[in-house]
Amino acid sequence: MILDLAFILVAYLLGSLSSAIITCRLMGLPDPRSGGSGNPGATNVLRLGGKKAAAITLAGDMLKGLIPVLAARALGADLTVQSLVAVAAFLGHLYPVFFGFRGGKGVATLLGVLLGLHWPVGLMTIGTWLVMAKGFKISSLAALIAILLTPFYLLWLKPEPPLLAAVAFMGVLLFWRHRSNIRNLLRGEEGPIKAGDDGDRGA
Repeated sequence: MILDLAFILVAYLLGSLSSAIITCRLMGLPDPRSGGSGNPGATNVLRLGGKKAAAITLAGDMLKGLIPVLAARALGADLTVQSLVAVAAFLGHLYPVFFGFRGGKGVATLLGVLLGLHWPVGLMTIGTWLVMAKGFKISSLAALIAILLTPFYLLWLKPEPPLLAAVAFMGVLLFWRHRSNIRNLLRGEEGPIKAGDDGDRGA
């Protein structure tokens, strides 16, 4: 039990390391919380610093979701604990203790934990995001569609209650964090994925 709680705590702390903020500081870019859309995520870093900075941010956000889940599994945690570890890493990204509990919207970290929990479902979700992003050219819309379909991928490939509950919980939070994007989408004001853009857009 103590080891399980340690897994969850470490996952939250790792999730609290904001890849966007750290990357921007190291590369001399504006703080993503005050520049662009104000969201510390890869899409906003793309606007502020270009593709290289965005790629580093994306990789960091995915890894901090993937690593704690894989570590928990390697150390003998069961599926329920792995699911709780995934949620903890995700919550760390959304509400980071190291950055005033002001985090990102969670897309990349959720993709990372999905790869850790069940990599085929993770790859299907990533594939859905890529197809939607290429088709619609809108990051937030691609993310919302991908996450909306993820529970169905789980029901098809691995219908385990702990996984389904964790993914449903994270999905609801992700939609909540994207509420301003959803309003923009409904008004037809959500902008495309591109560098050098401003406004309340992206994932």
